[in-house]
This record gives sequence, C-alpha cells and structure tokens, in this order.
Amino acid sequence: MAHQESTETPPLPQSREELLVLHAQTRRRRNAAPHSSPEHVAAVDLIGRIEVEIARIERAMDPPLG
Repeated sequence: MAHQESTETPPLPQSREELLVLHAQTRRRRNAAPHSSPEHVAAVDLIGRIEVEIARIERAMDPPLG
C-alpha cells in the first residue's frame, strides 16, 4: 500500500497574540523561500488562514452596532 501524505493542516492558535507571532514567523519563512516554491506557496496559504482567523477574533471583539 502506498504512503499518502496527510493534507490536513494543524489547527491554528486561538489567541490573537499567538496568531500575530505565528503570522510574523510565517512571513519570514515566506520571504526566505524561493518564489513559487512549495515552501513559498505553503507559507502564503498559511498567512491567509492566519489573517482570516485574526479577523474573526477582531470581529468578535467589536460591540454590536445599534
């Protein structure tokens, strides 16, 4: 039976502070990787996921309009 790599990604941290640290680390990884390399593409994808999660947390912090 052939070995298949898992396409599942680990869960992101749930605190804004931890996400911001991970975002900075991932930007450094992206910037160090050759453009369009698998490492670069993976870092760009992770940055997007992190930014969505940060936005979700920040929206929850805003008081409702009204």
